[in-house]
Amino acid sequence: MLRFLPVFFLSLLCTCVSAQKTLNQRTLESLDAYQAFLSIPNDARIEGQLEPNLVWLETEFGKRGFKAERLKNAGLDLLLLSYTIPDARETVLFYGHADGQPVDVTKWVLSPPFKPVYGKMETGADGTINYAKVAELPAKPETTDVRIFARSSSDAKAPIMLFLVAWDQMIADGKKPNYNVKFIVDPMEEASSPDLPGAVTTHREALAADHLIILDGPVHTTNQPTLVGGARGIAGARLTVYGPKLAQHSGHYGNYAPNPALRLAQLLAGMKDINGRVTIPGYYDGIELDAETREMLAAVPDDLPAIHGRIGFRSPDGVGGNLQEALQYPSLNIKGFKAGWVGQAARTIIPDNAVVNMDLRLVKESDGDRLLGLVRDYIKAQGYHIIPEGREPTDAERATYDRLASFGGKTSYAAFRTDLNGPTGTWLQSALKNTFGKDPVLLRTMGGSVPIAPFVTTLDVPAVVLPLVNPDNNQHSPNENILLRNYFSGAETLYGVLTEAL
Repeated sequence: MLRFLPVFFLSLLCTCVSAQKTLNQRTLESLDAYQAFLSIPNDARIEGQLEPNLVWLETEFGKRGFKAERLKNAGLDLLLLSYTIPDARETVLFYGHADGQPVDVTKWVLSPPFKPVYGKMETGADGTINYAKVAELPAKPETTDVRIFARSSSDAKAPIMLFLVAWDQMIADGKKPNYNVKFIVDPMEEASSPDLPGAVTTHREALAADHLIILDGPVHTTNQPTLVGGARGIAGARLTVYGPKLAQHSGHYGNYAPNPALRLAQLLAGMKDINGRVTIPGYYDGIELDAETREMLAAVPDDLPAIHGRIGFRSPDGVGGNLQEALQYPSLNIKGFKAGWVGQAARTIIPDNAVVNMDLRLVKESDGDRLLGLVRDYIKAQGYHIIPEGREPTDAERATYDRLASFGGKTSYAAFRTDLNGPTGTWLQSALKNTFGKDPVLLRTMGGSVPIAPFVTTLDVPAVVLPLVNPDNNQHSPNENILLRNYFSGAETLYGVLTEAL
């Protein structure tokens, strides 16, 4: 009988191996846990909402052997999760955030924002977006157009959950990274992480790493595996032009009392030419795109006619020769303009003031404070006396100066950019190619902004963005979602990264 034992044990071993979960099965099984995570409200602006999210993360990472540490911060504490690999020579720091944008419950169609639901999103022939619930998952959800709708389903709880799924599969497969792993969770990213620079400086030693991977943002519009070398920074500004003390009758004083709305419009129109390029001297200083860079940018598979059709315009602004080139320059954007009243509330008046809010997207070569200074100098050059923000002009100022305005601005965070052909980018390119059998889409910089610059500058670490979610995820908007195809491919991506040797 003993002669049959080797055959018996071999048979038992084969049974165990065949019973081992695949990454696909593990990802499918994780959907319940993911929906539980999404059910936890996470607006950092509401006191106490982030704490249950951080506790959930401490528990889940703790189950997997990670050491959890709260890093004191002037705002909400950062959460650092660490896993040490014996004899590892390098450390990889992953960045994710657990907070989400505020919600307007009335605009969510299928379910309230913190009650995850399966559904579909389709665009009708007239451009209308239609939503429909899905009663139960199809047999292979990874190949369908089914989505999970919930706040932060894409931005950015998905990457954290998928990291855990990939980690579990890696351990089950008897593997480990050949590098130390740190995962930093930012609880205030959607609130611009106002205290992050100080926290990174304070906790420099705890955060030290050789590579930084930012798990945020959508993949390229073609929904292919993507790597991004950087992100634009952002600064904000507010400009107010003053007219009469009180709104005046346009019949009595039209053609006589200066109209601040018209003056503000003239100021703004002078900041850009007819092709949308900023005319303020020095605004684009320091930005040069060589032939190699232009070739890289041109290789990005943007379907520009489709993008124009989806957004709804015919001809783009003339900043750069294509979309990717346009993103290499700082922008000057009007995000809101207010003067008087419109619609049914319109009245025949000369407004007392006109206000505009602007955002300036920054690139690595541009300094936000310098650009704000250039805008301020431009306003002064047009004959305006600038008073401090937060107060009305005095009678003496009104009697002394022909044109009055207030202007103020602040740089939230700077841009960063890492060479995708450097050590970090090359390693990640290899991981994605080995996982999916083709080269990823390489983006020199993304249009959006993430508050990562303090990590790059203070820690002196190369940073690459590894986006995972679908580009049509309604990020920051009602009915945010993640396409389940991206949920499954995201787990594959992170499994490939975790098991790719440095």
